[in-house]
Order: sequence, then structure tokens, then C-alpha cells
Amino acid sequence: MSKNWLISLIACASISSLSLPARGQAVLPYIPKLDSEKLELQGLQLLQDAVQLIRFQQYDLALPRAELATQLAPANSDVWFILGSLYVQQEKIAQGIKTLEKAQSLAPEQEGILFRLGEAYFQKGDYETAQEKFEAGLEIKNESPDALFSLGNTYLKLAKFDDAIAAYEEAFQMEATFWPALNNVGLVEYEKGDYDKAIAKWQSVIKVDGKQAEPRLALAVALFSEGKVNEAIKLGKAALKLDGRYADIKFLQENLWGEQLIEDTRQFLNNPQMQRVIANIEQFNPEQLPAQNQGVPIPQ
Repeated sequence: MSKNWLISLIACASISSLSLPARGQAVLPYIPKLDSEKLELQGLQLLQDAVQLIRFQQYDLALPRAELATQLAPANSDVWFILGSLYVQQEKIAQGIKTLEKAQSLAPEQEGILFRLGEAYFQKGDYETAQEKFEAGLEIKNESPDALFSLGNTYLKLAKFDDAIAAYEEAFQMEATFWPALNNVGLVEYEKGDYDKAIAKWQSVIKVDGKQAEPRLALAVALFSEGKVNEAIKLGKAALKLDGRYADIKFLQENLWGEQLIEDTRQFLNNPQMQRVIANIEQFNPEQLPAQNQGVPIPQ
């Protein structure tokens, strides 16, 4: 952006704020003609700068660039999409939704915007609207495991258990290493009271990826509830060594563990052997691990 014309604008603004003579004979200050095409290009360059900063998780630096980009290129849906995504990432959910709705009005057939809106409404707790957005996006692009997984989470929140299982299983069929989808089928089955199916799913998840704490702890809780204490303690210790956050009930609730599984987990974690394990867990520092499921999507 050229400093010369910006300085001229500032000077003009200052001059125009002064009182004019009564007869109004003063000449209006000169305002240079702005090249709208050039301004849009500058806006898109700012957007690219913001995207690069997002890649390095420099969200605070990316935000003002994205905000200015919307002023310079207001007809471009990508600038509103990135800005709205940044607002959501920073938990400014209302601003994020408003901005993403603007992006959708400019590009109504862009499934990525609909998916991001679904995530924003999910964070807001408006699961009905989240469902609408995810389903609308999947009508445009139905081969999206991430979107199907998010839709499954939405169905789970709405207690539409069969729909949730169907969405998770479809996501897993598309991507055979997508263990969270298979894991969440176990969460649903447990809340339905079908503990054998839940146990089988978590055992399958461990076969797919044996380095994940969540299915190990969930399986440990289920086995503990069935009286298989020694096996459960062994699995529980291994799970918490992988990730100590899973000893935090609030963290489990954020990961969509249902009421019955949470209650059984409390009893399991109160076991004296597990209490000793928890006492020995080093203080978790979330800054040492990458953020999970909260990255800002970047248009390709």
C-alpha cells in the first residue's frame, strides 16, 4: 500500500474537519482517485500474508491483516472466510458466524464455508443449525471424512445415536486410519447401553492406532465396570502415560464422553491404584502439544 496516498487521505481528513468560511468559497481538498483493482490486489496480498501467519499459528498477527483485507477486497469470499475462521479460532463465536455468513452470501456453493459455519454453530451450542450447515456442505461435497465426523458429533449432541453411528462409520470407510470416527462409535454404543459393542470398537481402534490414549482409557473404564480390575488398571496406566489430560473429567466431557461413561470413569479414576498413577503424572503443559481440531482452515 503506497504511503503517499494514505498520507494525503489523512491530511485531507484533517483539513475537511476544519470550519469553513461562512460564504463557503473555500476549495474542497484534493482527494486522489483510488484504483479499486489495485486496492483489491493489495487486499489479496494481505490475505496471503495472513494465511502464512496462520500456518505458523501466529493468529494475533494474522487477524489485523485479514480484517484490512476485507476492507480492500470486500467482494472476495476468501477474505471473509479466513477472517471468520480466525474469529472462531479465538472464540469470538458471534463475530465469526456473522463474518462466515457474509462469506457464504458471496459463495453459497462453497462447501468449506458451510463446514466452517457448522463448526462455529457447534461451538455456540446451536446443534440444529450446525446440523443444517454440515448437511448442506455434504450435499455439495459428500466425500469429506472430517465433515462427516463433525456431523456425527452433532448428531451425538442431539442424541440422534443411529445417525451419529452412520456418519462416523461412513467417515471411517473413507479413511481407514481415521481412528477418532471409530472411537466415537464406541462412545455412542456405551451411551446406548451396548457395552459389548463399545468394547469391541475401542479394541478395534487400538488395532488401528495403538498410540492413542483415548480408546485405551475408555476400554479400561468399560472393563473396570465389568469387574476386570487388573486388566483395566494396566490399560488405564498406559493411557495416562500417553496423555495425562485424560485424567481430567472436563477434558473428557469436551471430547464428547457421555454421562454414563463419565460416571463410570469417575469411579475408575478414584481407584487407589489409579490415584497413585494420577499423582505421579507430570503437570501437563498444553503449549507443548499442537492444538487439536481447532486449526483455521485455509482455502486451497
